[in-house]
Amino acid sequence: MRAETARYLASRLVTSALIVLGAMLLLFALSALVPGDPAVTLLGPQATPEFARQFIREMGLDRPLHERLWLFLTNVLTGNLGTDVLSGRPVAGMVLSVMPYTFVLTFGAIGLAVLLGVPLGVFAATHRGSLADNVLAFISVAFIAVPSFVVAILLLLVFSIWLNWLPVLGAGNADDLWDQARRLILPMVALAIGWVGFIARLVRSSMLEVMAEPHIRTMRAYGIPERLVTYKYALKNACIPTIALLGMGVGRLLGGAVLVEIVFARPGLGRLIFDALSVRNFPVVQGAVLVVVVVFVVVNLLVDLSYSAIDPRMRRGGAAK
Repeated sequence: MRAETARYLASRLVTSALIVLGAMLLLFALSALVPGDPAVTLLGPQATPEFARQFIREMGLDRPLHERLWLFLTNVLTGNLGTDVLSGRPVAGMVLSVMPYTFVLTFGAIGLAVLLGVPLGVFAATHRGSLADNVLAFISVAFIAVPSFVVAILLLLVFSIWLNWLPVLGAGNADDLWDQARRLILPMVALAIGWVGFIARLVRSSMLEVMAEPHIRTMRAYGIPERLVTYKYALKNACIPTIALLGMGVGRLLGGAVLVEIVFARPGLGRLIFDALSVRNFPVVQGAVLVVVVVFVVVNLLVDLSYSAIDPRMRRGGAAK
């Protein structure tokens, strides 16, 4: 079993490393294939020829393509994500300064979606065909269909503008945790609400499938209490697909955080990427996107490992590959 687990872990680590390497090569290719003069593209047409030449030399854009690729790869592996064109600050420092805001928002949204979606899915499965099940199905589909930025705007209008219950914009005072928590509520709900519907529908369908299996019927035949059968045995197996969904959901939530951070004027990776794109600051875009890719890959690796811990068949399948 240990050898099987080690092979599975090694295969997942190799796959994750190849995905990150592919993302690095793609980002480099996109930056290298930007049409026109890179100095004009990055600095604008108002840059003087002397400043443009200095910029090209400092950025290494006058070197052959293979040397630029090697420099890019070695810099990334040593933690150097480049330099901000406008301020001259290291991109790594800029990314690290805003990462906590995006992580708190994203993983808070995941936690809220699980906290609401799983009980709703279990309730719908145990009341199949009832009015409550039909109402929950309608609500779940509505949650999935509405984009997060639309929900963000509606929440902002209702709870901040009309009712004046919660603060409108920003991440709050760095020394006031209560202020930060209050300003996090609306963005977190806006980002989580679509995933509440996803998780509720997935848990419902998984629960119905598991509860129809022979071993569940056998437990009922032996008189094991229905509550114990539902929550201890059926729910555990039904949550396996949900865990896989959450791994994929991190990437989509990070993408959705871009618009939510813009609506609520919150700092974060999404806001950093958006602001950099608006002024064509490609080194910042490149570094921030690479960090998002690495986070996505690491989270999916952890999900794969937890998935295999719950369902040992995953280890055998992964090792066989």
